[in-house]
Amino acid sequence: MELDLEICRAAAQRLAVLYEVPFGGKDRGRFRISMKLMCEMTGRRRLYEDDIKAIGRELLELGYVLIDMETYLCVLDQRTVANYRRLNAEHLHAGSGTATAKKNPPRRGRLQ
Repeated sequence: MELDLEICRAAAQRLAVLYEVPFGGKDRGRFRISMKLMCEMTGRRRLYEDDIKAIGRELLELGYVLIDMETYLCVLDQRTVANYRRLNAEHLHAGSGTATAKKNPPRRGRLQ
């Protein structure tokens, strides 16, 4: 049984409000929420893929992105995702990219 649209809308609005609330040492910003807490928020024992997609659609209308990581969900500002670097056809078809990888080895750890 799919979640009611009003429940999805209310959950999305609550997630958007939480994005702006200070917690975890930050004034605002991305966060993750467990499936258990999402079930509690929606009043359901289990959330199905269609339920999560419906909440994600409502959240997208509010300017946020919902990412399903199976055991938890992530909430990000849509502008954050829009600013990610884009892969173009030239780089996609360039092969393994070993020449670039040798010049710029993958970074590990935090940036200074």
